[in-house]
Amino acid sequence: MGDTPGTLGEPTLEEQIAAYQREFRDLDPQVEKIVSAISRLNRRMNVAYGRQTSALGISNAEWEVLKALVLSGAPYRLGPSDLAKRLGLTPAAMTHRIDRMVTEGLVTRERDESNRVRVIVELTAQGREKWLEAMRLATVFEEDLLQDLSPDERTTLGEVLTRLLRRVEHAQPDAGGRLTDLD
Repeated sequence: MGDTPGTLGEPTLEEQIAAYQREFRDLDPQVEKIVSAISRLNRRMNVAYGRQTSALGISNAEWEVLKALVLSGAPYRLGPSDLAKRLGLTPAAMTHRIDRMVTEGLVTRERDESNRVRVIVELTAQGREKWLEAMRLATVFEEDLLQDLSPDERTTLGEVLTRLLRRVEHAQPDAGGRLTDLD
C-alpha cells in the first residue's frame, strides 16, 4: 500500500518529509514518518467516524457524551461537571451539549433526589441505541482498516501504540482534553 496524495492536494508522506528535511536538517525522517502517519490516520479516522455518526443523526460531540455515559457503567449516569472533566470541556460547553442532547431525546437531565443541588445526566434508551448503532458501524470500519494485519501484527501494533500513548500521558497528563471548546 503506497502513499497517495489526499483529495485536497495533500503531499505524500515522503514529499512532506523531504520538504521538512529541506527546511529543517535535524529532522529524523523515520520518526517524522511514524508521527505524520499516526496524525494522518487519526484525522482520517475522525472524519470516517464523523460520517458514520452523522448518518445516525448525531454529532461526534454527542457521540463522545454517549460514550462517556456508557463507560461510566449502568445505570449510565454522571453529573455535568464529571462529563465536562472527562471530555476536557468547560462547564458552559458541556451545558450547551447536554441541552441539545436532551432536546434530541438522547439523555435526560434531572435533579438528584438525594442532593437537590446536584444534576444528573442519564443515557436514555434512544441514546443507548444510537451508541450501539455507532459501535456496529465502527466495528465494521475498524475491521476493514486492520484487515491486512495478521493477529500477531495487530497484537504488536496495539502494544506499540499503547506504549506510545502511555509515554505521552505520562509526559502530558493534562492533555486529555481540548485546548478550546469545539462547539
